Amino acid sequence: MNYAALITAILILSCNNPSVKEKGERNDVDFDQQREQAAIMKVIEKETECFFQRDYNCWQSCFAQTDYAFQAWNNENGTFDAFTGWEAINNHAKNYLTKNPLVENKDMGQEYTAKEAKSSHPKVIRKNIKTKFFSDKLAYLVWDQYNSDTFSQRFTWSKDSRLMEKITGEWKIVNVTSYWNFKNLIPADSLE
Repeated sequence: MNYAALITAILILSCNNPSVKEKGERNDVDFDQQREQAAIMKVIEKETECFFQRDYNCWQSCFAQTDYAFQAWNNENGTFDAFTGWEAINNHAKNYLTKNPLVENKDMGQEYTAKEAKSSHPKVIRKNIKTKFFSDKLAYLVWDQYNSDTFSQRFTWSKDSRLMEKITGEWKIVNVTSYWNFKNLIPADSLE
């Protein structure tokens, strides 16, 4: 009887994962949550910068190129776009990035030429970042993002989430979801 009780106790305890706390914090000595979060944010920042600069090769290097990758967002006209699997995501993004180069823009009485353009949204601000590590190779993030116009005078607010997977030692984006508020632009001075 004692042997059966011991085995039952071991099985029950082994089903619990004491290395992951409720709030996404881990107890593992080898897991440095701050370092991993910083590495994840570098990938997220790089992906955003590359996309807004229309740099396809840089952009695609940030993604998990898998059949379960997913990307979705709403559009200004009330529709949405959603793509499942790397092939669909890649085809859509490559088409968009190559067919929509940075172009001359006139905004608020200013002129901006394609030669001067470095990004469609030169300033991106992220606030209220929440992270949940499900394991040392899987993390979920959600935040408020503010994307500037080309002159960094007005911002469009979006609610963003990412699912990140560590693949062969590098964090990659598995899921991008963005909900943009196109109707209520925010003046730059109100974000500071």
